[in-house]
Amino acid sequence: AAMAGAGIHYPVMLKAVGGGGGRGMRPVARDEALDEAFAACQRECAAVGLLGGVFVEELLPAARHIEVQLLGDGAEVVHLYERDCSVQRRRQKQVETSPARNLPSSLRERLFSDALAIGSAVGYRSAGTVEFLVAAGPASAPAPRYVFLEANPRIQVEHTVSEEATGVDLVRATLQIAAGET
Repeated sequence: AAMAGAGIHYPVMLKAVGGGGGRGMRPVARDEALDEAFAACQRECAAVGLLGGVFVEELLPAARHIEVQLLGDGAEVVHLYERDCSVQRRRQKQVETSPARNLPSSLRERLFSDALAIGSAVGYRSAGTVEFLVAAGPASAPAPRYVFLEANPRIQVEHTVSEEATGVDLVRATLQIAAGET
């Protein structure tokens, strides 16, 4: 009732504002589990000195985790394709591949378009990623459902996967952009 009253339906993922790397995350499938999951997220982050705020996002069971690598110079934003981060253990990425296998080209283009729109809307200036969850289902589905997960306004440890796939040195490009180059 608490979530339905806000127009949100289960299942959901609670995430601590200061979390990361799978920490401070709790899946919740029903109202009765909401309060304890919320408190657990806050406790986990407080134990390591992080903020205690918690937000809610839609949980797509068995979804693929796809992130689009961006590079922007404040005027133009380009994508450097996608990484598939779906192999996880305890919500921590274990294996990343690029390009994502069996990702329909129409879906790939929609993810690129949405990621670029986000980067362009803020005049993005650096390397970063926009992450999505893609609903499980047959690869042949005409329009697989996906939801925005988060944007990371920094270079990530996984950037080397994109570097290998594209031949672009993201650290060098980031430093060049910071020095005012385009």
